[in-house]
Amino acid sequence: MIRKATIEDIKPIHALLKYYGAKGDLLARPLSRLYDHLRDFNVYEDEKTGQIVGCCALQFCWEDLAEIRSLAVTEPYMGKDIGTRLLETAFAEAREYKIKKLFTLTYRPDFFKKFGFIVIDKTELPIKIWADCIHCVKFPDCDETAMLKQIA
Repeated sequence: MIRKATIEDIKPIHALLKYYGAKGDLLARPLSRLYDHLRDFNVYEDEKTGQIVGCCALQFCWEDLAEIRSLAVTEPYMGKDIGTRLLETAFAEAREYKIKKLFTLTYRPDFFKKFGFIVIDKTELPIKIWADCIHCVKFPDCDETAMLKQIA
């Protein structure tokens, strides 16, 4: 079941992102930043166990631009289209807000290519998005791939 995240979901989201961050699959987020961006997150909750097994955030950046962030699914649940469903939920929410472009910074470009994202040069993104990057341990040597998707 996909739903908006609640305060109780922050620690499971943090644990999920921390796990994949340690593996180098994504950039983990500090707990305080997750609380700051709670309303950006949707989660996938296993209806039988009540466990949070996936998450995805849609963060608004500009009047027509938003970022897909922190898309993760626990390993036992991979291959069950949970990541796809979370991403499609973010697409639907972006359309509700009349967002025209979505971008992501990712270590998994092949996944996002399946959904119409194309690789772009990071310099094509507005300077505003780099505000978060300044706090990253990899700044200024970002090794993520920037990708963009136009949505209708």
